[in-house]
Amino acid sequence: MKTLREYLAWAEEKQVALGHFNISDSEGFKAVVEAAQILKVPTIVGISEGEREFLGLKEAVALVKTARENGLPIFLNADHTYSVEKSRTAIDAGVDSIIIDEADKPYEENVRLTKEVVNYARAKGAGTVVEGELGFIGQSSKIMDKLPEGVSEKTQTDPQEAAKFVQETGVDLFAPSVGNIHGMIKTGNPKLNIERIKSIKKAVTVPLVLHGGSGISDDEFMKAIDAGMRIIHINTELRVAYKEGVEEGIRSGEIAPYKFLAEGVEQMKRVVHDRLKLFNKL
Repeated sequence: MKTLREYLAWAEEKQVALGHFNISDSEGFKAVVEAAQILKVPTIVGISEGEREFLGLKEAVALVKTARENGLPIFLNADHTYSVEKSRTAIDAGVDSIIIDEADKPYEENVRLTKEVVNYARAKGAGTVVEGELGFIGQSSKIMDKLPEGVSEKTQTDPQEAAKFVQETGVDLFAPSVGNIHGMIKTGNPKLNIERIKSIKKAVTVPLVLHGGSGISDDEFMKAIDAGMRIIHINTELRVAYKEGVEEGIRSGEIAPYKFLAEGVEQMKRVVHDRLKLFNKL
């Protein structure tokens, strides 16, 4: 089976994007796996620091390895990791990729900490793909009334600074701020800065990652992919679908967890399926 690096090269050649879906439990994992199996496309499962604490880091690694042994091209990303120590723990556990997120720090500190994780991953020799981030997009996966505090056009990533950051850190993937935000705004998310994506794509030498994909229109996704995005993160949409599905399952009167959770799995599965189909231009 191809490695994540090889699938990223494949995505670049095909001009498509790999779907990245956050999970908190085995139900979320089941939804992602079943959708990916239908479409037979490479997929990334993400677990944030909080999600790792709930599900278990080693447990998530085992789930993904088992699915991969069964022939599914699926990979595990340690999403938004906010310290070098926790980054080392995730790398040691066997994740396929990790994002060290120090985007809220001054540039020099962001570079120093990101480079430290890159060097650690290289020294381990496990082939872990390391992602860095520059530019602030918020940190919450919630339904919000307005833009997250601190997010504005001024916090979008400068292409030349992006090029410098990638060169100085040695990251394998780069996540910019291009109008994307974490979470969803009730009145609608802001439009992506497609021209900024194109400029960053020209400036850097590694694949680009779009965080905060929930709430973005299909048309905006297509423009972003064509402009150079090779991984797209979805989280809030899945959480909303899961909650609504479970609530429906509980209203049915079922008391067996595997029965009232099943509708939550199905609703998440539909979200994953539709996003994978779109991102892979199927």
